[in-house]
Amino acid sequence: MRLSCCAYSYRDLLTAGRMTLEGFLDTCRDLGFDGVELTQYYFPQEDAGYLAHVKREAFARGLDVAGTAVGGNFISADAEARAKQVAHVCDWLEKSARLGSPVLRVFAGGLPKGVAEETAAGWVREGLERCAEVGAQCGVVVALENHGGLTATADGVLALLEPFAGGPWVGLNLDFGNFTGDIYEQYGRCAPLAVTTHAKVTVRQGEERKSVDYRRVVRILRDAGYRGYLSIEYEEPDDPVTGVDRFAAYLRGCLADA
Repeated sequence: MRLSCCAYSYRDLLTAGRMTLEGFLDTCRDLGFDGVELTQYYFPQEDAGYLAHVKREAFARGLDVAGTAVGGNFISADAEARAKQVAHVCDWLEKSARLGSPVLRVFAGGLPKGVAEETAAGWVREGLERCAEVGAQCGVVVALENHGGLTATADGVLALLEPFAGGPWVGLNLDFGNFTGDIYEQYGRCAPLAVTTHAKVTVRQGEERKSVDYRRVVRILRDAGYRGYLSIEYEEPDDPVTGVDRFAAYLRGCLADA
């Protein structure tokens, strides 16, 4: 396993214009990361020339484009809105291929009021299937993140991804900060489907946030045969410039002695 960093970790700086995407790449190089996850929200432009520029700038800094990320909502009760979301993901599958990214993170979306869970689950599976067809053409895996709603639990995640089990173009972005309850049991059940990950410092347990034991996480991932990236998604309230560096040092220790 190797370490990557999500652009989302520096979201406040990027949104405020105090850090550019190129500056994010500089920071990740200086902190010794192997790769970066490039989040669509922070691209100032999305034309082919700029995408080629970002790909080249990552390469020049010795960084893999470990992944890309969009939001997404496959569960809108409006069929036209769902179609637009699918089109957006498909557009970014093509852009991800231009950037050299092997995987694109997506969300299922929140459950609309009055919509049955099984109906919503059907919409998510339909959206994933349509996006996977484009992903297969582009060579980019669609990675559904466990991110609340239908994906709030391992049971929900596994139910959504069951039709794609064993297939090459849909997998899981396993976020270690988004489950509650017996998180390690849920990690273990989901790890075989993971194609990429998000490593948060803490996880919500009731009204508290508790630290995740990443030595235990690393063992779970290794047992599942995972060989990809641990991608830091820093959400703590302190300065990410120092916080990401500190967390990366901890994760390197976990990878070395877990």
